[in-house]
Amino acid sequence: MKDQPNIILQAKNITKRFGGVIALDNVNLDVHLGKVNVIVGENGAGKSTLMKILSGVYPEYEGELLLNNEQVNFNNPKEAMRKGIAIIHQELNLIPYLSIAENIFLGREIHNAFGILDSRQMVKQTKKLLERLDCYLNPKTLVSELRVGEQQLIEIAKALLEDAKIVIMDEPTSAISDTEVESLFKIIANLKKHNVSILYISHKLDELFLIADRFIGLRDGKTVGTIEQVEGATKDDLIRLMVGRDIKNIYEKDAVTFGDEILKVKDICLPKATNKSCFLIENINFSVRKGEVLGLFGLMGAGRTELLETLFGLHPKIMTGSVFIDNKEVKIKSVMDAIQNGMGLVPENRKEDGLVLPMEISKNVSMACVDKVVKNGFLNSELESLLSKKYIESLNIKTPSEKQLSKNLSGGNQQKVVLAKWLATNPKVLFLDEPTRGIDVNAKNEIYHLINTLAKEGLGIVVVSSELPEIMAISDRILVLSNSKISGEFNQGNANEEAIMKAATA
Repeated sequence: MKDQPNIILQAKNITKRFGGVIALDNVNLDVHLGKVNVIVGENGAGKSTLMKILSGVYPEYEGELLLNNEQVNFNNPKEAMRKGIAIIHQELNLIPYLSIAENIFLGREIHNAFGILDSRQMVKQTKKLLERLDCYLNPKTLVSELRVGEQQLIEIAKALLEDAKIVIMDEPTSAISDTEVESLFKIIANLKKHNVSILYISHKLDELFLIADRFIGLRDGKTVGTIEQVEGATKDDLIRLMVGRDIKNIYEKDAVTFGDEILKVKDICLPKATNKSCFLIENINFSVRKGEVLGLFGLMGAGRTELLETLFGLHPKIMTGSVFIDNKEVKIKSVMDAIQNGMGLVPENRKEDGLVLPMEISKNVSMACVDKVVKNGFLNSELESLLSKKYIESLNIKTPSEKQLSKNLSGGNQQKVVLAKWLATNPKVLFLDEPTRGIDVNAKNEIYHLINTLAKEGLGIVVVSSELPEIMAISDRILVLSNSKISGEFNQGNANEEAIMKAATA
């Protein structure tokens, strides 16, 4: 008879809403004591949201948490930490100009009998903590001098100082070397020996089999199953757990006749600013024809956004490679160069990078083509209004007038204003980075139809999306990025979710 698992933490019927969007929908999760509990799911499945609830980052939600069979409610991460739950975020939470010891004891400093800071004692205890992790760094070293993998060890040491019983790791290997990954896995094995439970999120499926005791699948904000016996499980089993929905076309794409090649990129590379031997994107080659919608798919950190930004002139000093528009090589040394050569970029974060929210729609629309609304050397408000009204009508932007402030629009209408801004420049190539993120179903469908209409008009379109059904529905061809390189190419005829996900995790 099989032993019953010792469950240290339970999440029951957890639902989390952000405005009208349901991020988690009745999620149930058991965390087994002294085991590596791996959460798998696509981008947007709800993994990080769930971890933030378990660690007190999001105190408001529906459902209940049981820790050692007692109901708990955490108002902040400090409360969760006091109960033994620590989270190590993908973006590490350390202060670079403080030493290792100062970071570990930040907020819990040791003082001597006279109330004076006891630096010697903190250094001594830090040394012991680090030795538990087989780490022999000098506790007085500044964090700014450490590699990312070493900084992760400091975060783990902080958790051990608080006697954490559950450690949550969100994409811990996304920015560290193979050697550092090996070291991390040894530490995880050591934590298990001391009955510490690990909740682990990673898109790197191959490495999960080296450490996982069990897999929990999240899909579209719901728990969809577990694999309790890791032995015998395959990567294909994990992919099915992640994407195993019935495949339906969310939108029927009209056939478009392609024209000549409009964009070609050769050997595009973007090294990391801090380490020129590591690349954010490496040796990227592709082309786009007039009327073609090219989809870019990849998991977090694959390099999709960096690729669009590089082509749009946002990293001119460190990028290498060649860009051709209409078979003619162009030099993109700035965003202005990109615009003048017929490119437009709808960025991933429309509120921060796409719009000036306190400004009127008309001013946002004309921002990238000011020359069209200038008369006798001065901005002409009448021309601004006429230009914006044209796109309010053609894009069906729901607003009382073009004078409405952009911040007062819904997410879908804000996205249409960003699109209008770039369409007003008469682009030849349009880059769309997550164009439907955070907008409702109706607005999504409007964006899909707009993309199709623009393709029919002869634009070359490159779309980044984290939603597999979406990228498959709107694209004529799909390039998959993994570890900063192109790892697969699919067309409408041979694309399926499992094959694309396999390429994305290669």
